[in-house]
Amino acid sequence: MLISANWLSEYVRHELTPNELADLLTMAGLEVESVERIGLAADGIVVGEVTGVREHPNADRLRICTVNVGGAEPLSIVCGAPNVAEGQMVPVAPTGTTLHLPSRDDPDERTAVTIRKTKIRGEVSEGMICAEDELGLGSDHSGIMVLDDDARPGLPLTEYLSRSGVPASDHVIDVAITPNRPDAISHIGMARDVAAITGISLETPDVDVPEHGGEAAERVTVDVRDTAGCTRYVGILVEDVQIGESPDWMKRRLEAVGLRPRNVIVDITNYVMYECGQPLHAFDFDRLADGTIVVHSTDAPTRFTTLDDKERELPAGTLMIADAERDVAIAGVMGGQNSEVSAETRNVLIESAWFDPSSIRKTSKALQLQTDASYRFERGVDPSGQARAAARAAQLMVELAGGKLVPGMVDAHPSPHAATSVDVRAARIRDLLGVDIPTDTIERLLTAIGFELDGRGGDTWTVTVPPHRPDVEREVDVIEEVARLFGFDNIPEPTHSRLPNFTPGRGAERLLRDRSRSALAGAGFREIYTNSMLSVDVAEAFHLSSLPGARPGAGANARTVETINPITTEMSTLRPSLLPGALRVAAHNQNHGRTALRLFELGRVHTKARTARTLVGDYTETEALILAASGEWIPGGWSAEARATDLYDMKGACEYVLARLGIRNVAFDPTDADFGSMRMDISADGSWLGTIGRVEPGDVDEFDLRREVYFAEFDFTAIAALGVQALQPRFEAVSRFPEVDRDLAVLVDADARVGEMLDAIRSADDPLLRDAGVFDLYEGEGVPEGKKSVAFSLRFGADRTLRDNEVDESVSSILELLKSRFDAVLR
Repeated sequence: MLISANWLSEYVRHELTPNELADLLTMAGLEVESVERIGLAADGIVVGEVTGVREHPNADRLRICTVNVGGAEPLSIVCGAPNVAEGQMVPVAPTGTTLHLPSRDDPDERTAVTIRKTKIRGEVSEGMICAEDELGLGSDHSGIMVLDDDARPGLPLTEYLSRSGVPASDHVIDVAITPNRPDAISHIGMARDVAAITGISLETPDVDVPEHGGEAAERVTVDVRDTAGCTRYVGILVEDVQIGESPDWMKRRLEAVGLRPRNVIVDITNYVMYECGQPLHAFDFDRLADGTIVVHSTDAPTRFTTLDDKERELPAGTLMIADAERDVAIAGVMGGQNSEVSAETRNVLIESAWFDPSSIRKTSKALQLQTDASYRFERGVDPSGQARAAARAAQLMVELAGGKLVPGMVDAHPSPHAATSVDVRAARIRDLLGVDIPTDTIERLLTAIGFELDGRGGDTWTVTVPPHRPDVEREVDVIEEVARLFGFDNIPEPTHSRLPNFTPGRGAERLLRDRSRSALAGAGFREIYTNSMLSVDVAEAFHLSSLPGARPGAGANARTVETINPITTEMSTLRPSLLPGALRVAAHNQNHGRTALRLFELGRVHTKARTARTLVGDYTETEALILAASGEWIPGGWSAEARATDLYDMKGACEYVLARLGIRNVAFDPTDADFGSMRMDISADGSWLGTIGRVEPGDVDEFDLRREVYFAEFDFTAIAALGVQALQPRFEAVSRFPEVDRDLAVLVDADARVGEMLDAIRSADDPLLRDAGVFDLYEGEGVPEGKKSVAFSLRFGADRTLRDNEVDESVSSILELLKSRFDAVLR
């Protein structure tokens, strides 16, 4: 959105420089992208009077002009403009003046040229008579710029322009308007914010808005058939207009915001749109059959020729404006060639309407056609501003085009706008902003931008939101308005942190995630990110009901979560597990020749109860961690043979990462599953943590696996609950005394769980035991049938030199522990 600083100052008479104004808008939440000076591109230009014109003896298209510039002698200037004539007042660049002329290849590029006394085809030229574009005052290069007759020869052009109400220069501010601020897509909208912040009154043009009815309502019929697409349609009729050029001041303003002046009627509709933000359209009333306007949506695809002389294919459902016989405009986008204003137009119907943003956006995208009008309708225009905007355009047509206003107007308003009210608490403003803003300041800021406050002076206001702010719906939205108008830079930085509802465990969970990623990366695993959406078939293929009931959201009552309006069937269901994504990545890599894989992912999974009805109680979201590996675990080389990944490699990786997170006493228990094999549940201290297993190429049809994949999926929320306590830093000094190693071999039942035995030893209340591990497991010759031999390595230490009898006592106590719990017998 381009804003003219001169134009803006008409509505709020500030004394800010353009850069200060840009800073003020930025701090008000409006992102300023650039500030550019435009206008008179040279100093030293003066007014000259053409006192004589004669043909150039050596060139058919050149003429020699005698020009009085207020000096002792007139200048002789060779001019090639077709419109130069005796008696004209023109801008003249005398010798020595430097002009910044537009490039022929790119009008936006300018080249500095110094005017010198020279000969042109044998005739002396002592200056240059300038066109608008050569002065930077416009884009017209069809001829020289002709000034009004009241100009005085020798007067500086800047002084003449100032007297004529056309500033010699302007500054254009380019503001990036976010979709939630449709009120800012106009000069008055911008001025409203500037006035509120500076405390300067907002001055808008006085406009007499006619009442509905009168002669205009008798001559114009409006039938709104699509009341959802058009909630208001205003029509005002102006007769006997004279089509011609717009005055210089209007042309300069339109050019400043990037519009090319066309004729006074079209220029007025564009001017009002940039003034107040309401798009308008002018119909040649005499070309409308029966003086009728019908707002409807097309039943079938149709073709329509727009103002740019292009025939367009319109899809069914396009919102259109028609007369009694045919379509005459694409509503909110562009008018039709069959009803446009032309040089012969005498009577004009001004259209000012409110069209549904979603309907206009759909049409604009379907046609790949965005106009200034559609840009504003898509964001939502003020639903109460249609009559005033049409009356403002009619007022200008009477003043500038000699028109006559037909009394009354047509105002079809099938769906009146309902005002929004919000309760706002002063205490809530203090809490969110961290600063105590006086209540009278809050009231002044909000009323300055159109909000109405009821209950002033108390602790709570009932705030009525103005119709030009459809984005304000909640208390926090009103507080945001207070903050940006008060000034974010005026909110002091707090001297201490305030963290409401802070949960200390969140920081610990983040540390656990980082430590998990670090540990797995160190073990050769690569992190992957997969889509959180799956197809229904893939989600159901993993049989949530077969997972242990200890898993959150699992069990016989578990169901997948399907979206209401999926983008595609392949992304219709929230993933209940990270395993499908890991298998898809594994299959992709296997099919591209990379079979040695170690992958992991941290992500969210979702389930719901079979009879889910409420969002909070019946839906479950948990964080999960998946490990997946396939192919070679140890690559082959000159020093070792390749070894394929097996379940124990995955089990070791699980033990490694859990140990890094401080989780001990990990158990792996065999379990059944509807897919995969060699499945085991992982638990610690009685808490279910996850599952480990193998997926064969034929187990899941949805993935084209070439080799088996070993995986482990954890409930990371459960891991975090156990691992938080282990994150406390502990210092253990290296002992200055020697440690003692002992081996202990026992016979136990063949089905005894070695992991539980090792956990029991490590958990023993023995102050001398430093570490324990398993170094041998044997079944076979020399061992009774139904038994197995397990050998443990034990390490003892203390802050002194240990005696043998002390170590013997510790070994004996450990042996007694194994006997009592596992019926162990010393070998």
